[in-house]
Amino acid sequence: MDENNNISIKYFGNENTKIILGDAIIAMKEIEDKSVDLIFVDPPYNIGKNFNGKRDKWDKDEDYLKWCYEWIDLCVKILKTTGSIYVMTSTQFMPYFDIYLRNKLTILSRLVWYYDSSGVQAKRYYGSMYEPILYCIKDKNHYTFNANNILVEAKTGAKRKLIDYRKNPPQVYNSEKVPGNVWEFPRVRYRMDEYEEHPTQKPIVLLERIIKASSNKNDLILDPFSGSFTTSFVAKQLGRRSIGIELQEDYVKIGLRRLDIQKEYNGQNLKKEPRCFEKNINEQQGKLVLFNQ
Repeated sequence: MDENNNISIKYFGNENTKIILGDAIIAMKEIEDKSVDLIFVDPPYNIGKNFNGKRDKWDKDEDYLKWCYEWIDLCVKILKTTGSIYVMTSTQFMPYFDIYLRNKLTILSRLVWYYDSSGVQAKRYYGSMYEPILYCIKDKNHYTFNANNILVEAKTGAKRKLIDYRKNPPQVYNSEKVPGNVWEFPRVRYRMDEYEEHPTQKPIVLLERIIKASSNKNDLILDPFSGSFTTSFVAKQLGRRSIGIELQEDYVKIGLRRLDIQKEYNGQNLKKEPRCFEKNINEQQGKLVLFNQ
């Protein structure tokens, strides 16, 4: 994948919700050191995905890792001492990320985002049905983790009603708990309301858990590879400030529309295009109106 380091940087939005069109490494060098509370990183995975005509595939794995280590260093530099960072990549490259990051930050959790598959993924090996996430902090004694904001059902207490006889008097186990490190959320599908034209769009529920847990109101959140701008969208919904960086102009247009920053871009209306099934519904409704007239 050819990262164009000569691309100019363009800024949109305001201090609360900012979009940057340009190369992530160049853009992050302009961000103040120790100024960001939470960073979510979902970079190209170097597995050949098609991003609007550009493949996320480097000639050598070493080149990919060298590029990744550069933006990781920048993330560490601009992250507050009390900040947190969540980093994703493919299963085959996560071990390299893990080793590199554990020498710079404290890795609190190694998370698994698990999802079901709508079809057969592989016939000659075991298909991948999860993506790994590293949850890291700078200071293990001072960081944000809002446990009460992300509680989930604890089946031991909520459904099975098991009794904890170690307590006096004995009582039913708690009905809620902090989530474990395996998160089951469905991938974004074509018919979902949140769907955008992006091949690796992350679901809103995934970012909601991360942002609720590891940030507070008015905190600054950074996503260096924003794609469909889900991170910025959720940040805005939850009253956080955000910076979203994206290299491709077409994806920036998604962000401008989704975050309600602009209605037009270079004379182009940024209205979301109807999907195939929505067009069919509109056509059927139009025919019904004509029939009833």
